[in-house]
Amino acid sequence: MMTNSKRVLVTGGGTFLGDSIAAALLAEGVEVTLLVRPGAEDRLGTLAQRTRWFTADVWNPGSLKGRARGHQTVVHTVGSMVADPAKGLSYDTLNLVSARNVANMCVSGGVPHMVLMSAVRAPWASAAYIHSKREAEQYIARVGVRPTIIRAPVAYLRGSRRGLFYRFMTLIGTIPPLSWTALGRIAPMPIDVLARGVARITLDERATKPIYYARDLRKRNSSSELRRAIPLMPANPAAPGAALNPFDMMDDDTPFGWIPPQK
Repeated sequence: MMTNSKRVLVTGGGTFLGDSIAAALLAEGVEVTLLVRPGAEDRLGTLAQRTRWFTADVWNPGSLKGRARGHQTVVHTVGSMVADPAKGLSYDTLNLVSARNVANMCVSGGVPHMVLMSAVRAPWASAAYIHSKREAEQYIARVGVRPTIIRAPVAYLRGSRRGLFYRFMTLIGTIPPLSWTALGRIAPMPIDVLARGVARITLDERATKPIYYARDLRKRNSSSELRRAIPLMPANPAAPGAALNPFDMMDDDTPFGWIPPQK
């Protein structure tokens, strides 16, 4: 059974993954709050009218104070596969510190459930990146909230230009029996399929596994949703015929969120 009475807070508003998951949650009838990095408010587009949103810096615990209060779940999407140690942007800073601050926000705000967008181990993901994600997983499991870990593959927008290797990996990773192996876990996945899967796992009261992989995300999509791109949100009732397309507002600077302010 799913419940539509939940209020869900999503970090990473104005980014590729955060906006997609927010749109998928809205399609499920959920009240969504977005945390948006300062200066990125314009990236929200139509989501600004469909959600509550606040600016906050996930690397500044003070800016998170009280933001999670009244929500049943926080979905944390901020992080990056690309580090720049020369600028102080280590994998631990990008992925572990942000998750730690958000987990502490959940505890202080009385939020019982946190969904962490983690990553699956794959040849194109550095060991340091995966290590920082695993450290984040372990941290939120220790702080007193119920963790749901999504070890997601790389996501892409259907119809976008991609390299031959990634197209090949997507194909073989979705064909049985190869899809039942590790290839099925690491095969790049359409962002709409990933976002719907995350939203439906988040809201599924029977979803009690601690860790979910690509196969779990695909199972939360119908056969028609898997075959073709279906908008994550319905048309805007205030502007009939105008499709809400969160992809128009996505931030491609970092794959899974924003980077902290540089000193």
